[in-house]
Parts: sequence; structure tokens; C-alpha cells
Amino acid sequence: MQCLGLSCYGMFLQTLTAGWDDLECHRVYNFLCELTNLSRKMQTIVFSKPGSARKLELRIRLFCRNVLLDHWTHRSDSAFWLTRILKPWPMVNQARLLYIIFGPISPQDGQVIWQKMIEEPTDDSSLRGLADAIKLLYDTGIREWTADDVISLLDELSVVPREWLLENNARLLILSGNNICFTFMASKAVNGRATELARLIVFLALVCEKELYCMDWAVKMMQKVCKVFSTPAERSNFLQNVANAFACIIMEMVQLIMSGDRDEEERSFMDLFHLVHAQANFHKEVLHLTMNTLST
Repeated sequence: MQCLGLSCYGMFLQTLTAGWDDLECHRVYNFLCELTNLSRKMQTIVFSKPGSARKLELRIRLFCRNVLLDHWTHRSDSAFWLTRILKPWPMVNQARLLYIIFGPISPQDGQVIWQKMIEEPTDDSSLRGLADAIKLLYDTGIREWTADDVISLLDELSVVPREWLLENNARLLILSGNNICFTFMASKAVNGRATELARLIVFLALVCEKELYCMDWAVKMMQKVCKVFSTPAERSNFLQNVANAFACIIMEMVQLIMSGDRDEEERSFMDLFHLVHAQANFHKEVLHLTMNTLST
């Protein structure tokens, strides 16, 4: 959704501040916050129940996107202004703001769809804005953001407003790129969250199957993450968890189909269909990798 007046405001801001250093641009941001009462409006929405102030959420999204973020030629400039928006807030509020600014919106009225990630699997278009924002913070080398900061933000984002379906989390990781995906998963491996990580691998494979992505990517990601575990016993346990996770999630889908909810039955059956194929193709790639290793 676009607002012509705000877009003109944004293009004027881009022209005005061209060549200015970060300190001067920071002062401009502070001035804009004071002029528009932006900080207080943000405070209202980050401490309110999601969706309880829909018009204010939309106004903040439009202002941030059309004035502060969307008109810059260089990614480093976009990252600078996004950092100004997010960094004054605690991580949990940063995740809420990121969802408001870049999350999925209704095509009818442009308002943020808060239940999108927790009710059903979504598509790439609903997550691409969030993924691009995460990549922007991770890739541009802004000194205020370490890799750990971005991964923590990604972790917080996956529970806004409540815990996402794991398939949507996996899709966001794929869209965020190899480096972020691996760093996120390696963090879980280091923290001993092998069971959670194994289920995530299954849903990475499922998204690859649904979108016809190369399944060997998911296998190679698992292989790379496996090396993070420090002992052979931990690596073996992780691989066993992956095998178990495929079986458990397939059984969960079968039970959902057998529960008799006809509104969900067709979608659940298609999810099961894709998951069984994902398991077959995933293990086929594992076998190829094993045979290639044995032959060298």
C-alpha cells in the first residue's frame, strides 16, 4: 500500500540528506520523531495487544516504509534508517515493530494480519518483506548489529504474536539465505536443542518439496549443522532425532486427517502428501551423498 504524500516526503528526505554523515542523519531522525510524535505512537502499539490499534499500526507502517525506508538506492542507507527505528527498543519490541512494518497485510485494507503465521502455512510473498529486512540487518555490516543480535531478533520474530507454525519459520529461514539459516540453526545446536532442530530440518525439507527447491540444499544444510555438534555421540543423536522427527510429524498429520475435521481434511492430506515425498527425496539425497563419499 502506498501513500503519495508520504512517498513525496520520503523522496524529499532522500534528496535533502544525500551525502550527510550518520550523526547528521540521526539528528534528522530525532527531529522527525519529535515532529510526528513517532516514538510515542510506536510505544502505544508495541505495548498494546496486537491488532487492537489497527489504524495506528497501518499509519506507522506507511510512514516508516514510504518516508524512511523504501527510497534509498544503497542498502546501507536503508539499514541505517531501519536501525534508527528498531534500536531504541528492547528485542521483543523490535520484533513486534519489524512485523508491523514488513509483515503480511490484508489486500483489502492494508492492515497487518497478525494470525497469518500461527494459523496455517503461508507462502513466500507473505514472508519476503520480513526476510529482506533480516538480510538487510545481517549483510550490510552495520556496527550496531552483531550476528547474535540478528539471530536473537529472528528468534523473537517467530513468536509474534504467538509461536509460529514451524513450516512458516522454516520458510522464513530459507528466504533469509544460507548464512542466516545456518547461523540460526547452529545457535540451536550449540545450545543443545537437537530435538527442536531436527523438527526444523523436516520442515525445511517440506518447504523445499512444496516449492520444488533442490532437496540437496536441505541435506547439505543438515550436514553442515551436524558438524557443529562437538562429539560423535551428539552427531549420532541429532541424526536419529531427524529420522524420528520425520516419523512423528507424519503421524501427527495422519492423526489430524483422521480427526474428521472436513474443513481441514483436504489441506492436511496435501500436506501429508508433500511430506511423504519430502521424506523420500530427502533420504534419496542422503543416500547419494553417502555413496559419493564412499566412492571417493
